[in-house]
Amino acid sequence: MTSHFPEPNTDKAENEEGAIFAPRFDAAGLITAVVTDAGDGMLLMVAHMNEEALRLTLETGIAHYWSRSRKTLWKKGETSGNLQTVTEIRTDCDQDALWLKVKVAGDGPTCHTGRRSCFYRTISAKDGAAVLTKD
Repeated sequence: MTSHFPEPNTDKAENEEGAIFAPRFDAAGLITAVVTDAGDGMLLMVAHMNEEALRLTLETGIAHYWSRSRKTLWKKGETSGNLQTVTEIRTDCDQDALWLKVKVAGDGPTCHTGRRSCFYRTISAKDGAAVLTKD
């Protein structure tokens, strides 16, 4: 399969300061995507994209991801109606992680549990053990 993206640049300065987007997918062919609400900045989820998911996201403006557990392409919100319309995509300095700012359609939950965010639990230490507390 031919890549839709250029090979990552080996020149560190060009990679960090240049204008060419050349994502660095990991050995499994994935790149991490951090997803926040475009309106208030709330962290909604962390997911992964393969090349096809990234290409479809850029082409359609709707977030697509790669499900590592199901090993399939995943158009976020396709069954729930809570599609994620991408308003901005950023990459980090070495282009191996993405930040998507999205507007969520429907009634707004992003998490499969029905919550707005997948990050609904706080970790704390109690009597030497890590415990979870729900928001």
